[in-house]
Amino acid sequence: MTPRRSPPEPPLEAGASGEPETGALTPRSWAAFVARTILGLIFFMAGFWKVFELGPLQHARGMFVESYADTLLPDWSLWATGVAVPFVELVAGALMLAGWRRRIAALALGGVLILVTFGHLLAEPLYVFSAHVIPRTLLLVLVLILFEDDRLSLDDWLARRIVPR
Repeated sequence: MTPRRSPPEPPLEAGASGEPETGALTPRSWAAFVARTILGLIFFMAGFWKVFELGPLQHARGMFVESYADTLLPDWSLWATGVAVPFVELVAGALMLAGWRRRIAALALGGVLILVTFGHLLAEPLYVFSAHVIPRTLLLVLVLILFEDDRLSLDDWLARRIVPR
C-alpha cells in the first residue's frame, strides 16, 4: 500500500489565484527575518556590553590602543575607532533587530567587520577568522541577499503603508 501524499501547502497569505501576494510571508521572508534578527542580536549585545558594562574608553584602551600601540596606526585613530565601534555595534544592531534603516545598518556592520579584519591581520597575518569574523560576515551577506524578501522588517512595513495599492 502506497502512503498518500498531501498536496503542497500554499504560501502564507496567498491570493485567490494561489500566487503569493505582495508582502506574503514566504520561506525566504522567514529566512531573511531569522538571519537579520540573529545578526542584530550579535552586534546589539556586543555593543551593549561594550558601552554599558566595559565602557567605551576601556574598550578603546584594551582592544585598540594597547593592542596596536606598536603598529603604524596613530594613537588618535586607535582611540577614535576604539570608542566609536561599540556605539556603531549598538545602534546598527538595534536597527537590524527592528528592521529599520537596514541599508545603513548593513553598511555600518560591514564597516565594523572590515575594520576588525584589518586589525586582526595587522596584528597576526595568519589570524583564524572561523570563530568570529566569518559567521558574522556570512550572516550579513545572507541578510543582503535576502534584503528584498524581508517582509517582517519595519522598512518593508513602512514602504507598504506609503505606497498606494
